[in-house]
Amino acid sequence: MPSDKPAPYLLINNNNSRTKFALASEIELLEHRVIDTKLLTQKSLIEKLSGWHFQNIVIASVVPKKAALILETFANDYSMLEISHQINLGITVDFPDPSTIGADRLANAAAVIAIHETAPAIVVDFGTAVTFDIISSDRAYIGGVIAPGLDVMTDYMHDRTALLPKIDLAEPPAAIGKSTVDAMLSGAVHGYRGLVKEILEQVESELESDQTPVIVATGGYAELIAEGLPKINSVDPYLTLEGLRIIGNLNFSS
Repeated sequence: MPSDKPAPYLLINNNNSRTKFALASEIELLEHRVIDTKLLTQKSLIEKLSGWHFQNIVIASVVPKKAALILETFANDYSMLEISHQINLGITVDFPDPSTIGADRLANAAAVIAIHETAPAIVVDFGTAVTFDIISSDRAYIGGVIAPGLDVMTDYMHDRTALLPKIDLAEPPAAIGKSTVDAMLSGAVHGYRGLVKEILEQVESELESDQTPVIVATGGYAELIAEGLPKINSVDPYLTLEGLRIIGNLNFSS
Protein backbone atom coordinates (compact mmCIF):
# COMPACT_ATOMS: atom_id res chain seq x y z
CA MET A 1 0.00 0.00 0.00
CA PRO A 2 1.53 3.37 -0.97
CA SER A 3 2.46 5.46 2.04
CA ASP A 4 0.36 8.41 0.84
CA LYS A 5 -2.80 6.30 0.48
CA PRO A 6 -4.69 6.10 3.76
CA ALA A 7 -5.46 2.67 5.17
CA PRO A 8 -9.09 2.04 6.11
CA TYR A 9 -8.31 1.60 9.81
CA LEU A 10 -6.18 2.61 12.73
CA LEU A 11 -6.82 -0.03 15.41
CA ILE A 12 -6.07 0.78 19.06
CA ASN A 13 -6.04 -1.75 21.91
CA ASN A 14 -5.60 0.39 25.03
CA ASN A 15 -4.87 -1.84 28.04
CA ASN A 16 -3.46 -1.23 31.50
CA SER A 17 0.14 -2.17 30.67
CA ARG A 18 0.55 -1.43 26.99
CA THR A 19 -1.32 0.26 24.18
CA LYS A 20 -1.05 -1.51 20.85
CA PHE A 21 -1.68 0.07 17.47
CA ALA A 22 -2.19 -1.48 14.07
CA LEU A 23 -2.65 -0.01 10.63
CA ALA A 24 -5.10 -2.27 8.81
CA SER A 25 -7.01 -2.88 5.63
CA GLU A 26 -10.39 -4.58 5.61
CA ILE A 27 -8.71 -8.00 5.30
CA GLU A 28 -5.42 -7.85 7.23
CA LEU A 29 -3.19 -6.03 9.70
CA LEU A 30 -0.47 -4.08 7.91
CA GLU A 31 1.85 -2.63 10.57
CA HIS A 32 2.13 -2.71 14.37
CA ARG A 33 3.41 -0.32 17.00
CA VAL A 34 3.24 -0.29 20.81
CA ILE A 35 3.75 2.09 23.73
CA ASP A 36 3.61 1.68 27.49
CA THR A 37 0.21 2.97 28.53
CA LYS A 38 1.66 5.01 31.38
CA LEU A 39 3.69 6.96 28.79
CA LEU A 40 0.68 7.76 26.61
CA THR A 41 0.11 11.50 26.16
CA GLN A 42 -1.22 13.47 23.21
CA LYS A 43 2.36 14.25 22.22
CA SER A 44 3.62 10.67 22.48
CA LEU A 45 0.49 9.41 20.71
CA ILE A 46 1.03 11.68 17.71
CA GLU A 47 4.73 10.82 17.61
CA LYS A 48 4.04 7.08 17.82
CA LEU A 49 1.69 7.24 14.83
CA SER A 50 3.94 9.46 12.73
CA GLY A 51 3.93 8.45 9.07
CA TRP A 52 0.71 6.46 9.27
CA HIS A 53 -2.28 7.54 7.19
CA PHE A 54 -5.74 6.17 7.93
CA GLN A 55 -9.43 6.92 7.51
CA ASN A 56 -11.23 5.47 10.54
CA ILE A 57 -10.28 4.60 14.12
CA VAL A 58 -11.49 1.55 16.05
CA ILE A 59 -10.60 1.55 19.74
CA ALA A 60 -10.97 -0.93 22.58
CA SER A 61 -10.01 0.57 25.91
CA VAL A 62 -10.11 -0.52 29.54
CA VAL A 63 -8.35 2.64 30.76
CA PRO A 64 -10.98 5.42 30.76
CA LYS A 65 -8.57 8.36 31.20
CA LYS A 66 -6.36 7.22 28.32
CA ALA A 67 -9.40 6.50 26.16
CA ALA A 68 -10.60 10.06 26.74
CA LEU A 69 -7.16 11.35 25.76
CA ILE A 70 -7.22 9.36 22.51
CA LEU A 71 -10.75 10.49 21.67
CA GLU A 72 -9.85 14.12 22.35
CA THR A 73 -6.84 13.85 20.07
CA PHE A 74 -8.65 12.40 17.05
CA ALA A 75 -12.42 12.87 17.34
CA ASN A 76 -12.55 16.07 15.28
CA ASP A 77 -10.67 14.59 12.32
CA TYR A 78 -11.68 10.93 12.07
CA SER A 79 -14.68 8.65 12.30
CA MET A 80 -14.24 6.75 15.56
CA LEU A 81 -15.77 3.51 16.76
CA GLU A 82 -15.55 2.47 20.41
CA ILE A 83 -16.03 -1.21 21.12
CA SER A 84 -19.01 -1.99 23.34
CA HIS A 85 -21.93 -4.39 23.53
CA GLN A 86 -24.11 -1.75 21.85
CA ILE A 87 -22.56 -2.13 18.39
CA ASN A 88 -22.55 -4.97 15.86
CA LEU A 89 -20.02 -7.55 17.08
CA GLY A 90 -20.99 -10.44 14.85
CA ILE A 91 -22.02 -12.34 17.99
CA THR A 92 -24.74 -11.88 20.57
CA VAL A 93 -24.15 -11.06 24.22
CA ASP A 94 -26.00 -13.10 26.84
CA PHE A 95 -24.76 -11.52 30.05
CA PRO A 96 -26.60 -9.89 32.98
CA ASP A 97 -24.83 -6.53 32.68
CA PRO A 98 -23.02 -6.35 29.32
CA SER A 99 -21.73 -2.85 30.07
CA THR A 100 -19.25 -4.42 32.49
CA ILE A 101 -17.53 -6.58 29.86
CA GLY A 102 -14.12 -5.21 28.85
CA ALA A 103 -13.94 -3.93 25.28
CA ASP A 104 -10.86 -6.05 24.57
CA ARG A 105 -12.75 -9.15 25.70
CA LEU A 106 -15.60 -8.41 23.30
CA ALA A 107 -13.03 -7.96 20.52
CA ASN A 108 -11.45 -11.32 21.36
CA ALA A 109 -14.84 -13.03 21.29
CA ALA A 110 -15.73 -11.48 17.95
CA ALA A 111 -12.36 -12.46 16.49
CA VAL A 112 -12.34 -16.09 17.57
CA ILE A 113 -15.77 -16.73 16.04
CA ALA A 114 -15.07 -14.87 12.79
CA ILE A 115 -11.62 -16.41 12.26
CA HIS A 116 -12.23 -19.98 13.40
CA GLU A 117 -15.85 -20.14 12.23
CA THR A 118 -16.87 -22.55 14.95
CA ALA A 119 -18.50 -22.49 18.36
CA PRO A 120 -18.31 -23.00 21.26
CA ALA A 121 -15.02 -21.22 21.79
CA ILE A 122 -12.80 -20.01 24.62
CA VAL A 123 -10.22 -17.23 24.45
CA VAL A 124 -7.46 -17.13 27.06
CA ASP A 125 -5.81 -13.69 27.11
CA PHE A 126 -2.55 -13.45 29.07
CA GLY A 127 -2.42 -9.77 29.97
CA THR A 128 -2.06 -7.85 33.23
CA ALA A 129 -4.79 -10.26 34.31
CA VAL A 130 -5.44 -13.55 32.57
CA THR A 131 -8.98 -13.60 31.24
CA PHE A 132 -11.08 -16.42 29.86
CA ASP A 133 -13.94 -15.48 27.55
CA ILE A 134 -16.53 -18.06 26.67
CA ILE A 135 -18.74 -18.17 23.58
CA SER A 136 -21.56 -20.71 23.53
CA SER A 137 -22.60 -23.08 20.76
CA ASP A 138 -25.10 -20.51 19.49
CA ARG A 139 -22.36 -17.86 19.23
CA ALA A 140 -23.31 -15.86 22.30
CA TYR A 141 -20.84 -14.34 24.72
CA ILE A 142 -21.96 -15.90 28.00
CA GLY A 143 -19.29 -14.93 30.54
CA GLY A 144 -15.74 -15.44 31.61
CA VAL A 145 -13.10 -15.86 34.26
CA ILE A 146 -10.53 -13.36 35.58
CA ALA A 147 -7.38 -14.38 37.46
CA PRO A 148 -4.14 -12.58 38.39
CA GLY A 149 -1.68 -12.23 35.53
CA LEU A 150 1.67 -14.01 35.56
CA ASP A 151 3.64 -10.77 35.99
CA VAL A 152 1.39 -9.77 38.90
CA MET A 153 2.12 -13.03 40.69
CA THR A 154 5.90 -13.01 40.19
CA ASP A 155 6.28 -9.28 40.90
CA TYR A 156 4.32 -9.74 44.13
CA MET A 157 6.80 -12.36 45.36
CA HIS A 158 9.71 -10.04 44.61
CA ASP A 159 8.04 -7.00 46.17
CA ARG A 160 6.95 -8.78 49.35
CA THR A 161 10.07 -10.82 50.15
CA ALA A 162 13.61 -9.74 51.03
CA LEU A 163 15.55 -12.39 49.11
CA LEU A 164 13.49 -13.40 46.08
CA PRO A 165 14.72 -11.64 42.91
CA LYS A 166 12.68 -10.19 40.07
CA ILE A 167 12.80 -12.77 37.28
CA ASP A 168 12.39 -12.83 33.52
CA LEU A 169 9.88 -15.52 32.75
CA ALA A 170 10.99 -18.45 30.61
CA GLU A 171 10.57 -22.22 30.42
CA PRO A 172 12.13 -23.70 33.59
CA PRO A 173 14.97 -26.21 33.02
CA ALA A 174 13.25 -28.72 35.33
CA ALA A 175 10.37 -28.96 37.79
CA ILE A 176 12.84 -29.27 40.67
CA GLY A 177 14.71 -25.97 40.75
CA LYS A 178 18.45 -26.08 41.47
CA SER A 179 18.64 -22.35 42.15
CA THR A 180 16.31 -19.70 43.52
CA VAL A 181 15.59 -18.40 40.02
CA ASP A 182 14.93 -21.88 38.62
CA ALA A 183 12.66 -22.69 41.57
CA MET A 184 10.70 -19.48 40.96
CA LEU A 185 10.46 -20.23 37.23
CA SER A 186 9.13 -23.70 37.99
CA GLY A 187 6.54 -22.37 40.41
CA ALA A 188 5.47 -19.62 38.03
CA VAL A 189 5.30 -21.53 34.75
CA HIS A 190 4.19 -24.98 35.91
CA GLY A 191 1.91 -23.49 38.53
CA TYR A 192 0.33 -21.13 36.04
CA ARG A 193 -0.24 -23.92 33.57
CA GLY A 194 -2.02 -25.79 36.34
CA LEU A 195 -4.23 -22.77 37.01
CA VAL A 196 -5.13 -22.40 33.34
CA LYS A 197 -5.73 -26.13 32.86
CA GLU A 198 -8.07 -26.36 35.85
CA ILE A 199 -10.07 -23.30 34.82
CA LEU A 200 -10.46 -24.64 31.28
CA GLU A 201 -11.66 -28.00 32.59
CA GLN A 202 -14.23 -26.36 34.85
CA VAL A 203 -15.47 -24.07 32.07
CA GLU A 204 -15.80 -26.95 29.60
CA SER A 205 -17.81 -28.94 32.15
CA GLU A 206 -20.35 -26.09 32.32
CA LEU A 207 -20.64 -25.38 28.61
CA GLU A 208 -23.32 -28.02 28.03
CA SER A 209 -22.15 -28.71 24.49
CA ASP A 210 -21.53 -31.95 22.65
CA GLN A 211 -18.82 -30.19 20.65
CA THR A 212 -15.35 -29.60 22.07
CA PRO A 213 -14.67 -25.85 22.18
CA VAL A 214 -11.90 -24.32 20.15
CA ILE A 215 -9.44 -22.71 22.58
CA VAL A 216 -7.24 -19.84 21.43
CA ALA A 217 -4.60 -18.05 23.49
CA THR A 218 -3.38 -14.50 23.04
CA GLY A 219 -1.42 -11.92 25.03
CA GLY A 220 2.12 -11.58 26.32
CA TYR A 221 2.77 -15.04 27.80
CA ALA A 222 0.45 -17.01 25.55
CA GLU A 223 3.18 -18.92 23.72
CA LEU A 224 5.12 -19.74 26.90
CA ILE A 225 2.14 -21.11 28.81
CA ALA A 226 0.39 -22.74 25.84
CA GLU A 227 3.55 -24.71 25.04
CA GLY A 228 2.73 -27.09 27.88
CA LEU A 229 -1.04 -27.18 27.42
CA PRO A 230 -2.17 -29.36 24.49
CA LYS A 231 -5.76 -28.33 25.24
CA ILE A 232 -5.00 -24.90 23.71
CA ASN A 233 -5.50 -25.24 19.95
CA SER A 234 -3.61 -22.19 18.76
CA VAL A 235 -1.85 -18.98 19.78
CA ASP A 236 -2.71 -15.72 18.03
CA PRO A 237 -0.71 -12.76 19.37
CA TYR A 238 -2.83 -10.28 17.38
CA LEU A 239 -6.27 -11.70 18.13
CA THR A 240 -7.60 -8.55 19.83
CA LEU A 241 -6.47 -6.29 17.00
CA GLU A 242 -7.98 -8.71 14.47
CA GLY A 243 -11.21 -8.42 16.41
CA LEU A 244 -11.11 -4.64 16.07
CA ARG A 245 -10.61 -4.99 12.31
CA ILE A 246 -13.51 -7.44 12.04
CA ILE A 247 -15.82 -5.24 14.12
CA GLY A 248 -14.77 -2.21 12.08
CA ASN A 249 -15.87 -3.99 8.91
CA LEU A 250 -19.24 -4.83 10.46
CA ASN A 251 -19.97 -1.27 11.54
CA PHE A 252 -18.31 1.06 9.05
CA SER A 253 -19.69 -0.89 6.09
CA SER A 254 -23.26 -1.00 7.41
